[in-house]
Amino acid sequence: MVVRIISSLVLFPILFYFVYCGGILLKIGTIFVSLIGMYEFYKAICKKIQPIHYLGFVVTVVYLLLLDTPLFQISDLIFEVFLFTSLIFMVFNYKKINIYDVALTFFGVCYIPLMFSTVYLIRELNYGAYTVWLPFICAWACDTGAYFTGITFGKHKLTPELSPKKTIEGAIGGILFSAVFCIIYALFISNKQVGVEHIFDNKNVMLVSFFILGVVGAIFAQFGDLTASATKRKFNIKDYGNLIPGHGGILDRFDSVIFTSGICYIILKIIEIYSLTI
Repeated sequence: MVVRIISSLVLFPILFYFVYCGGILLKIGTIFVSLIGMYEFYKAICKKIQPIHYLGFVVTVVYLLLLDTPLFQISDLIFEVFLFTSLIFMVFNYKKINIYDVALTFFGVCYIPLMFSTVYLIRELNYGAYTVWLPFICAWACDTGAYFTGITFGKHKLTPELSPKKTIEGAIGGILFSAVFCIIYALFISNKQVGVEHIFDNKNVMLVSFFILGVVGAIFAQFGDLTASATKRKFNIKDYGNLIPGHGGILDRFDSVIFTSGICYIILKIIEIYSLTI
């Protein structure tokens, strides 16, 4: 536990600085985290990095560099070329590479950098400097709430085969913690009068929106965690890596954030589009 806390104290300021600065610094950080996460993912499942995995690394860098640029509109073409190239690579290396390797490589790009990139995309939205923290609040408040509620009131197992320690009571507690912390954060930024409430029409609508984000974000955070648990159990591994002492690898620490950032981006983007039409 002490090692886990020390790691958090070291990791959080670095994370805070990159997200706070945004722009090219956050984009570089997103690329760095995505590449490490993909390395952990491929290594955990295949036990070693296959040659085809390097195509995934290259596509990841290209895709993330194009984020929020005029060339981002051709991102779908990048994935089409990626798929064609992977399949052609398989044909020329059919003795070592099969369709499973192609599918895994393609999925790794969609699962990690594509979903991680939504943190950067949220940061680039109107008032993104404030709303970008919501995925982290949802994920980590849920994780904390689920832990303490679970050890205090937990009696009914949530998914005993995937994660024996998780309980239904803990899951509910995680959702409540996330919702409460999101409301507290909404009150904090509204009192600073930064104008965020304008895209939500008014302060009351913002409070309701943040509450909904907290609830939905926490639900997706738990699915993100259980997705990682299901994958690790399938391939009989405890952690994806050991980069962060006490936490495991990048994916072990950010498995929930991957899901919460994705759903938060979708909801915030819808709200932003709606606010521009009224």
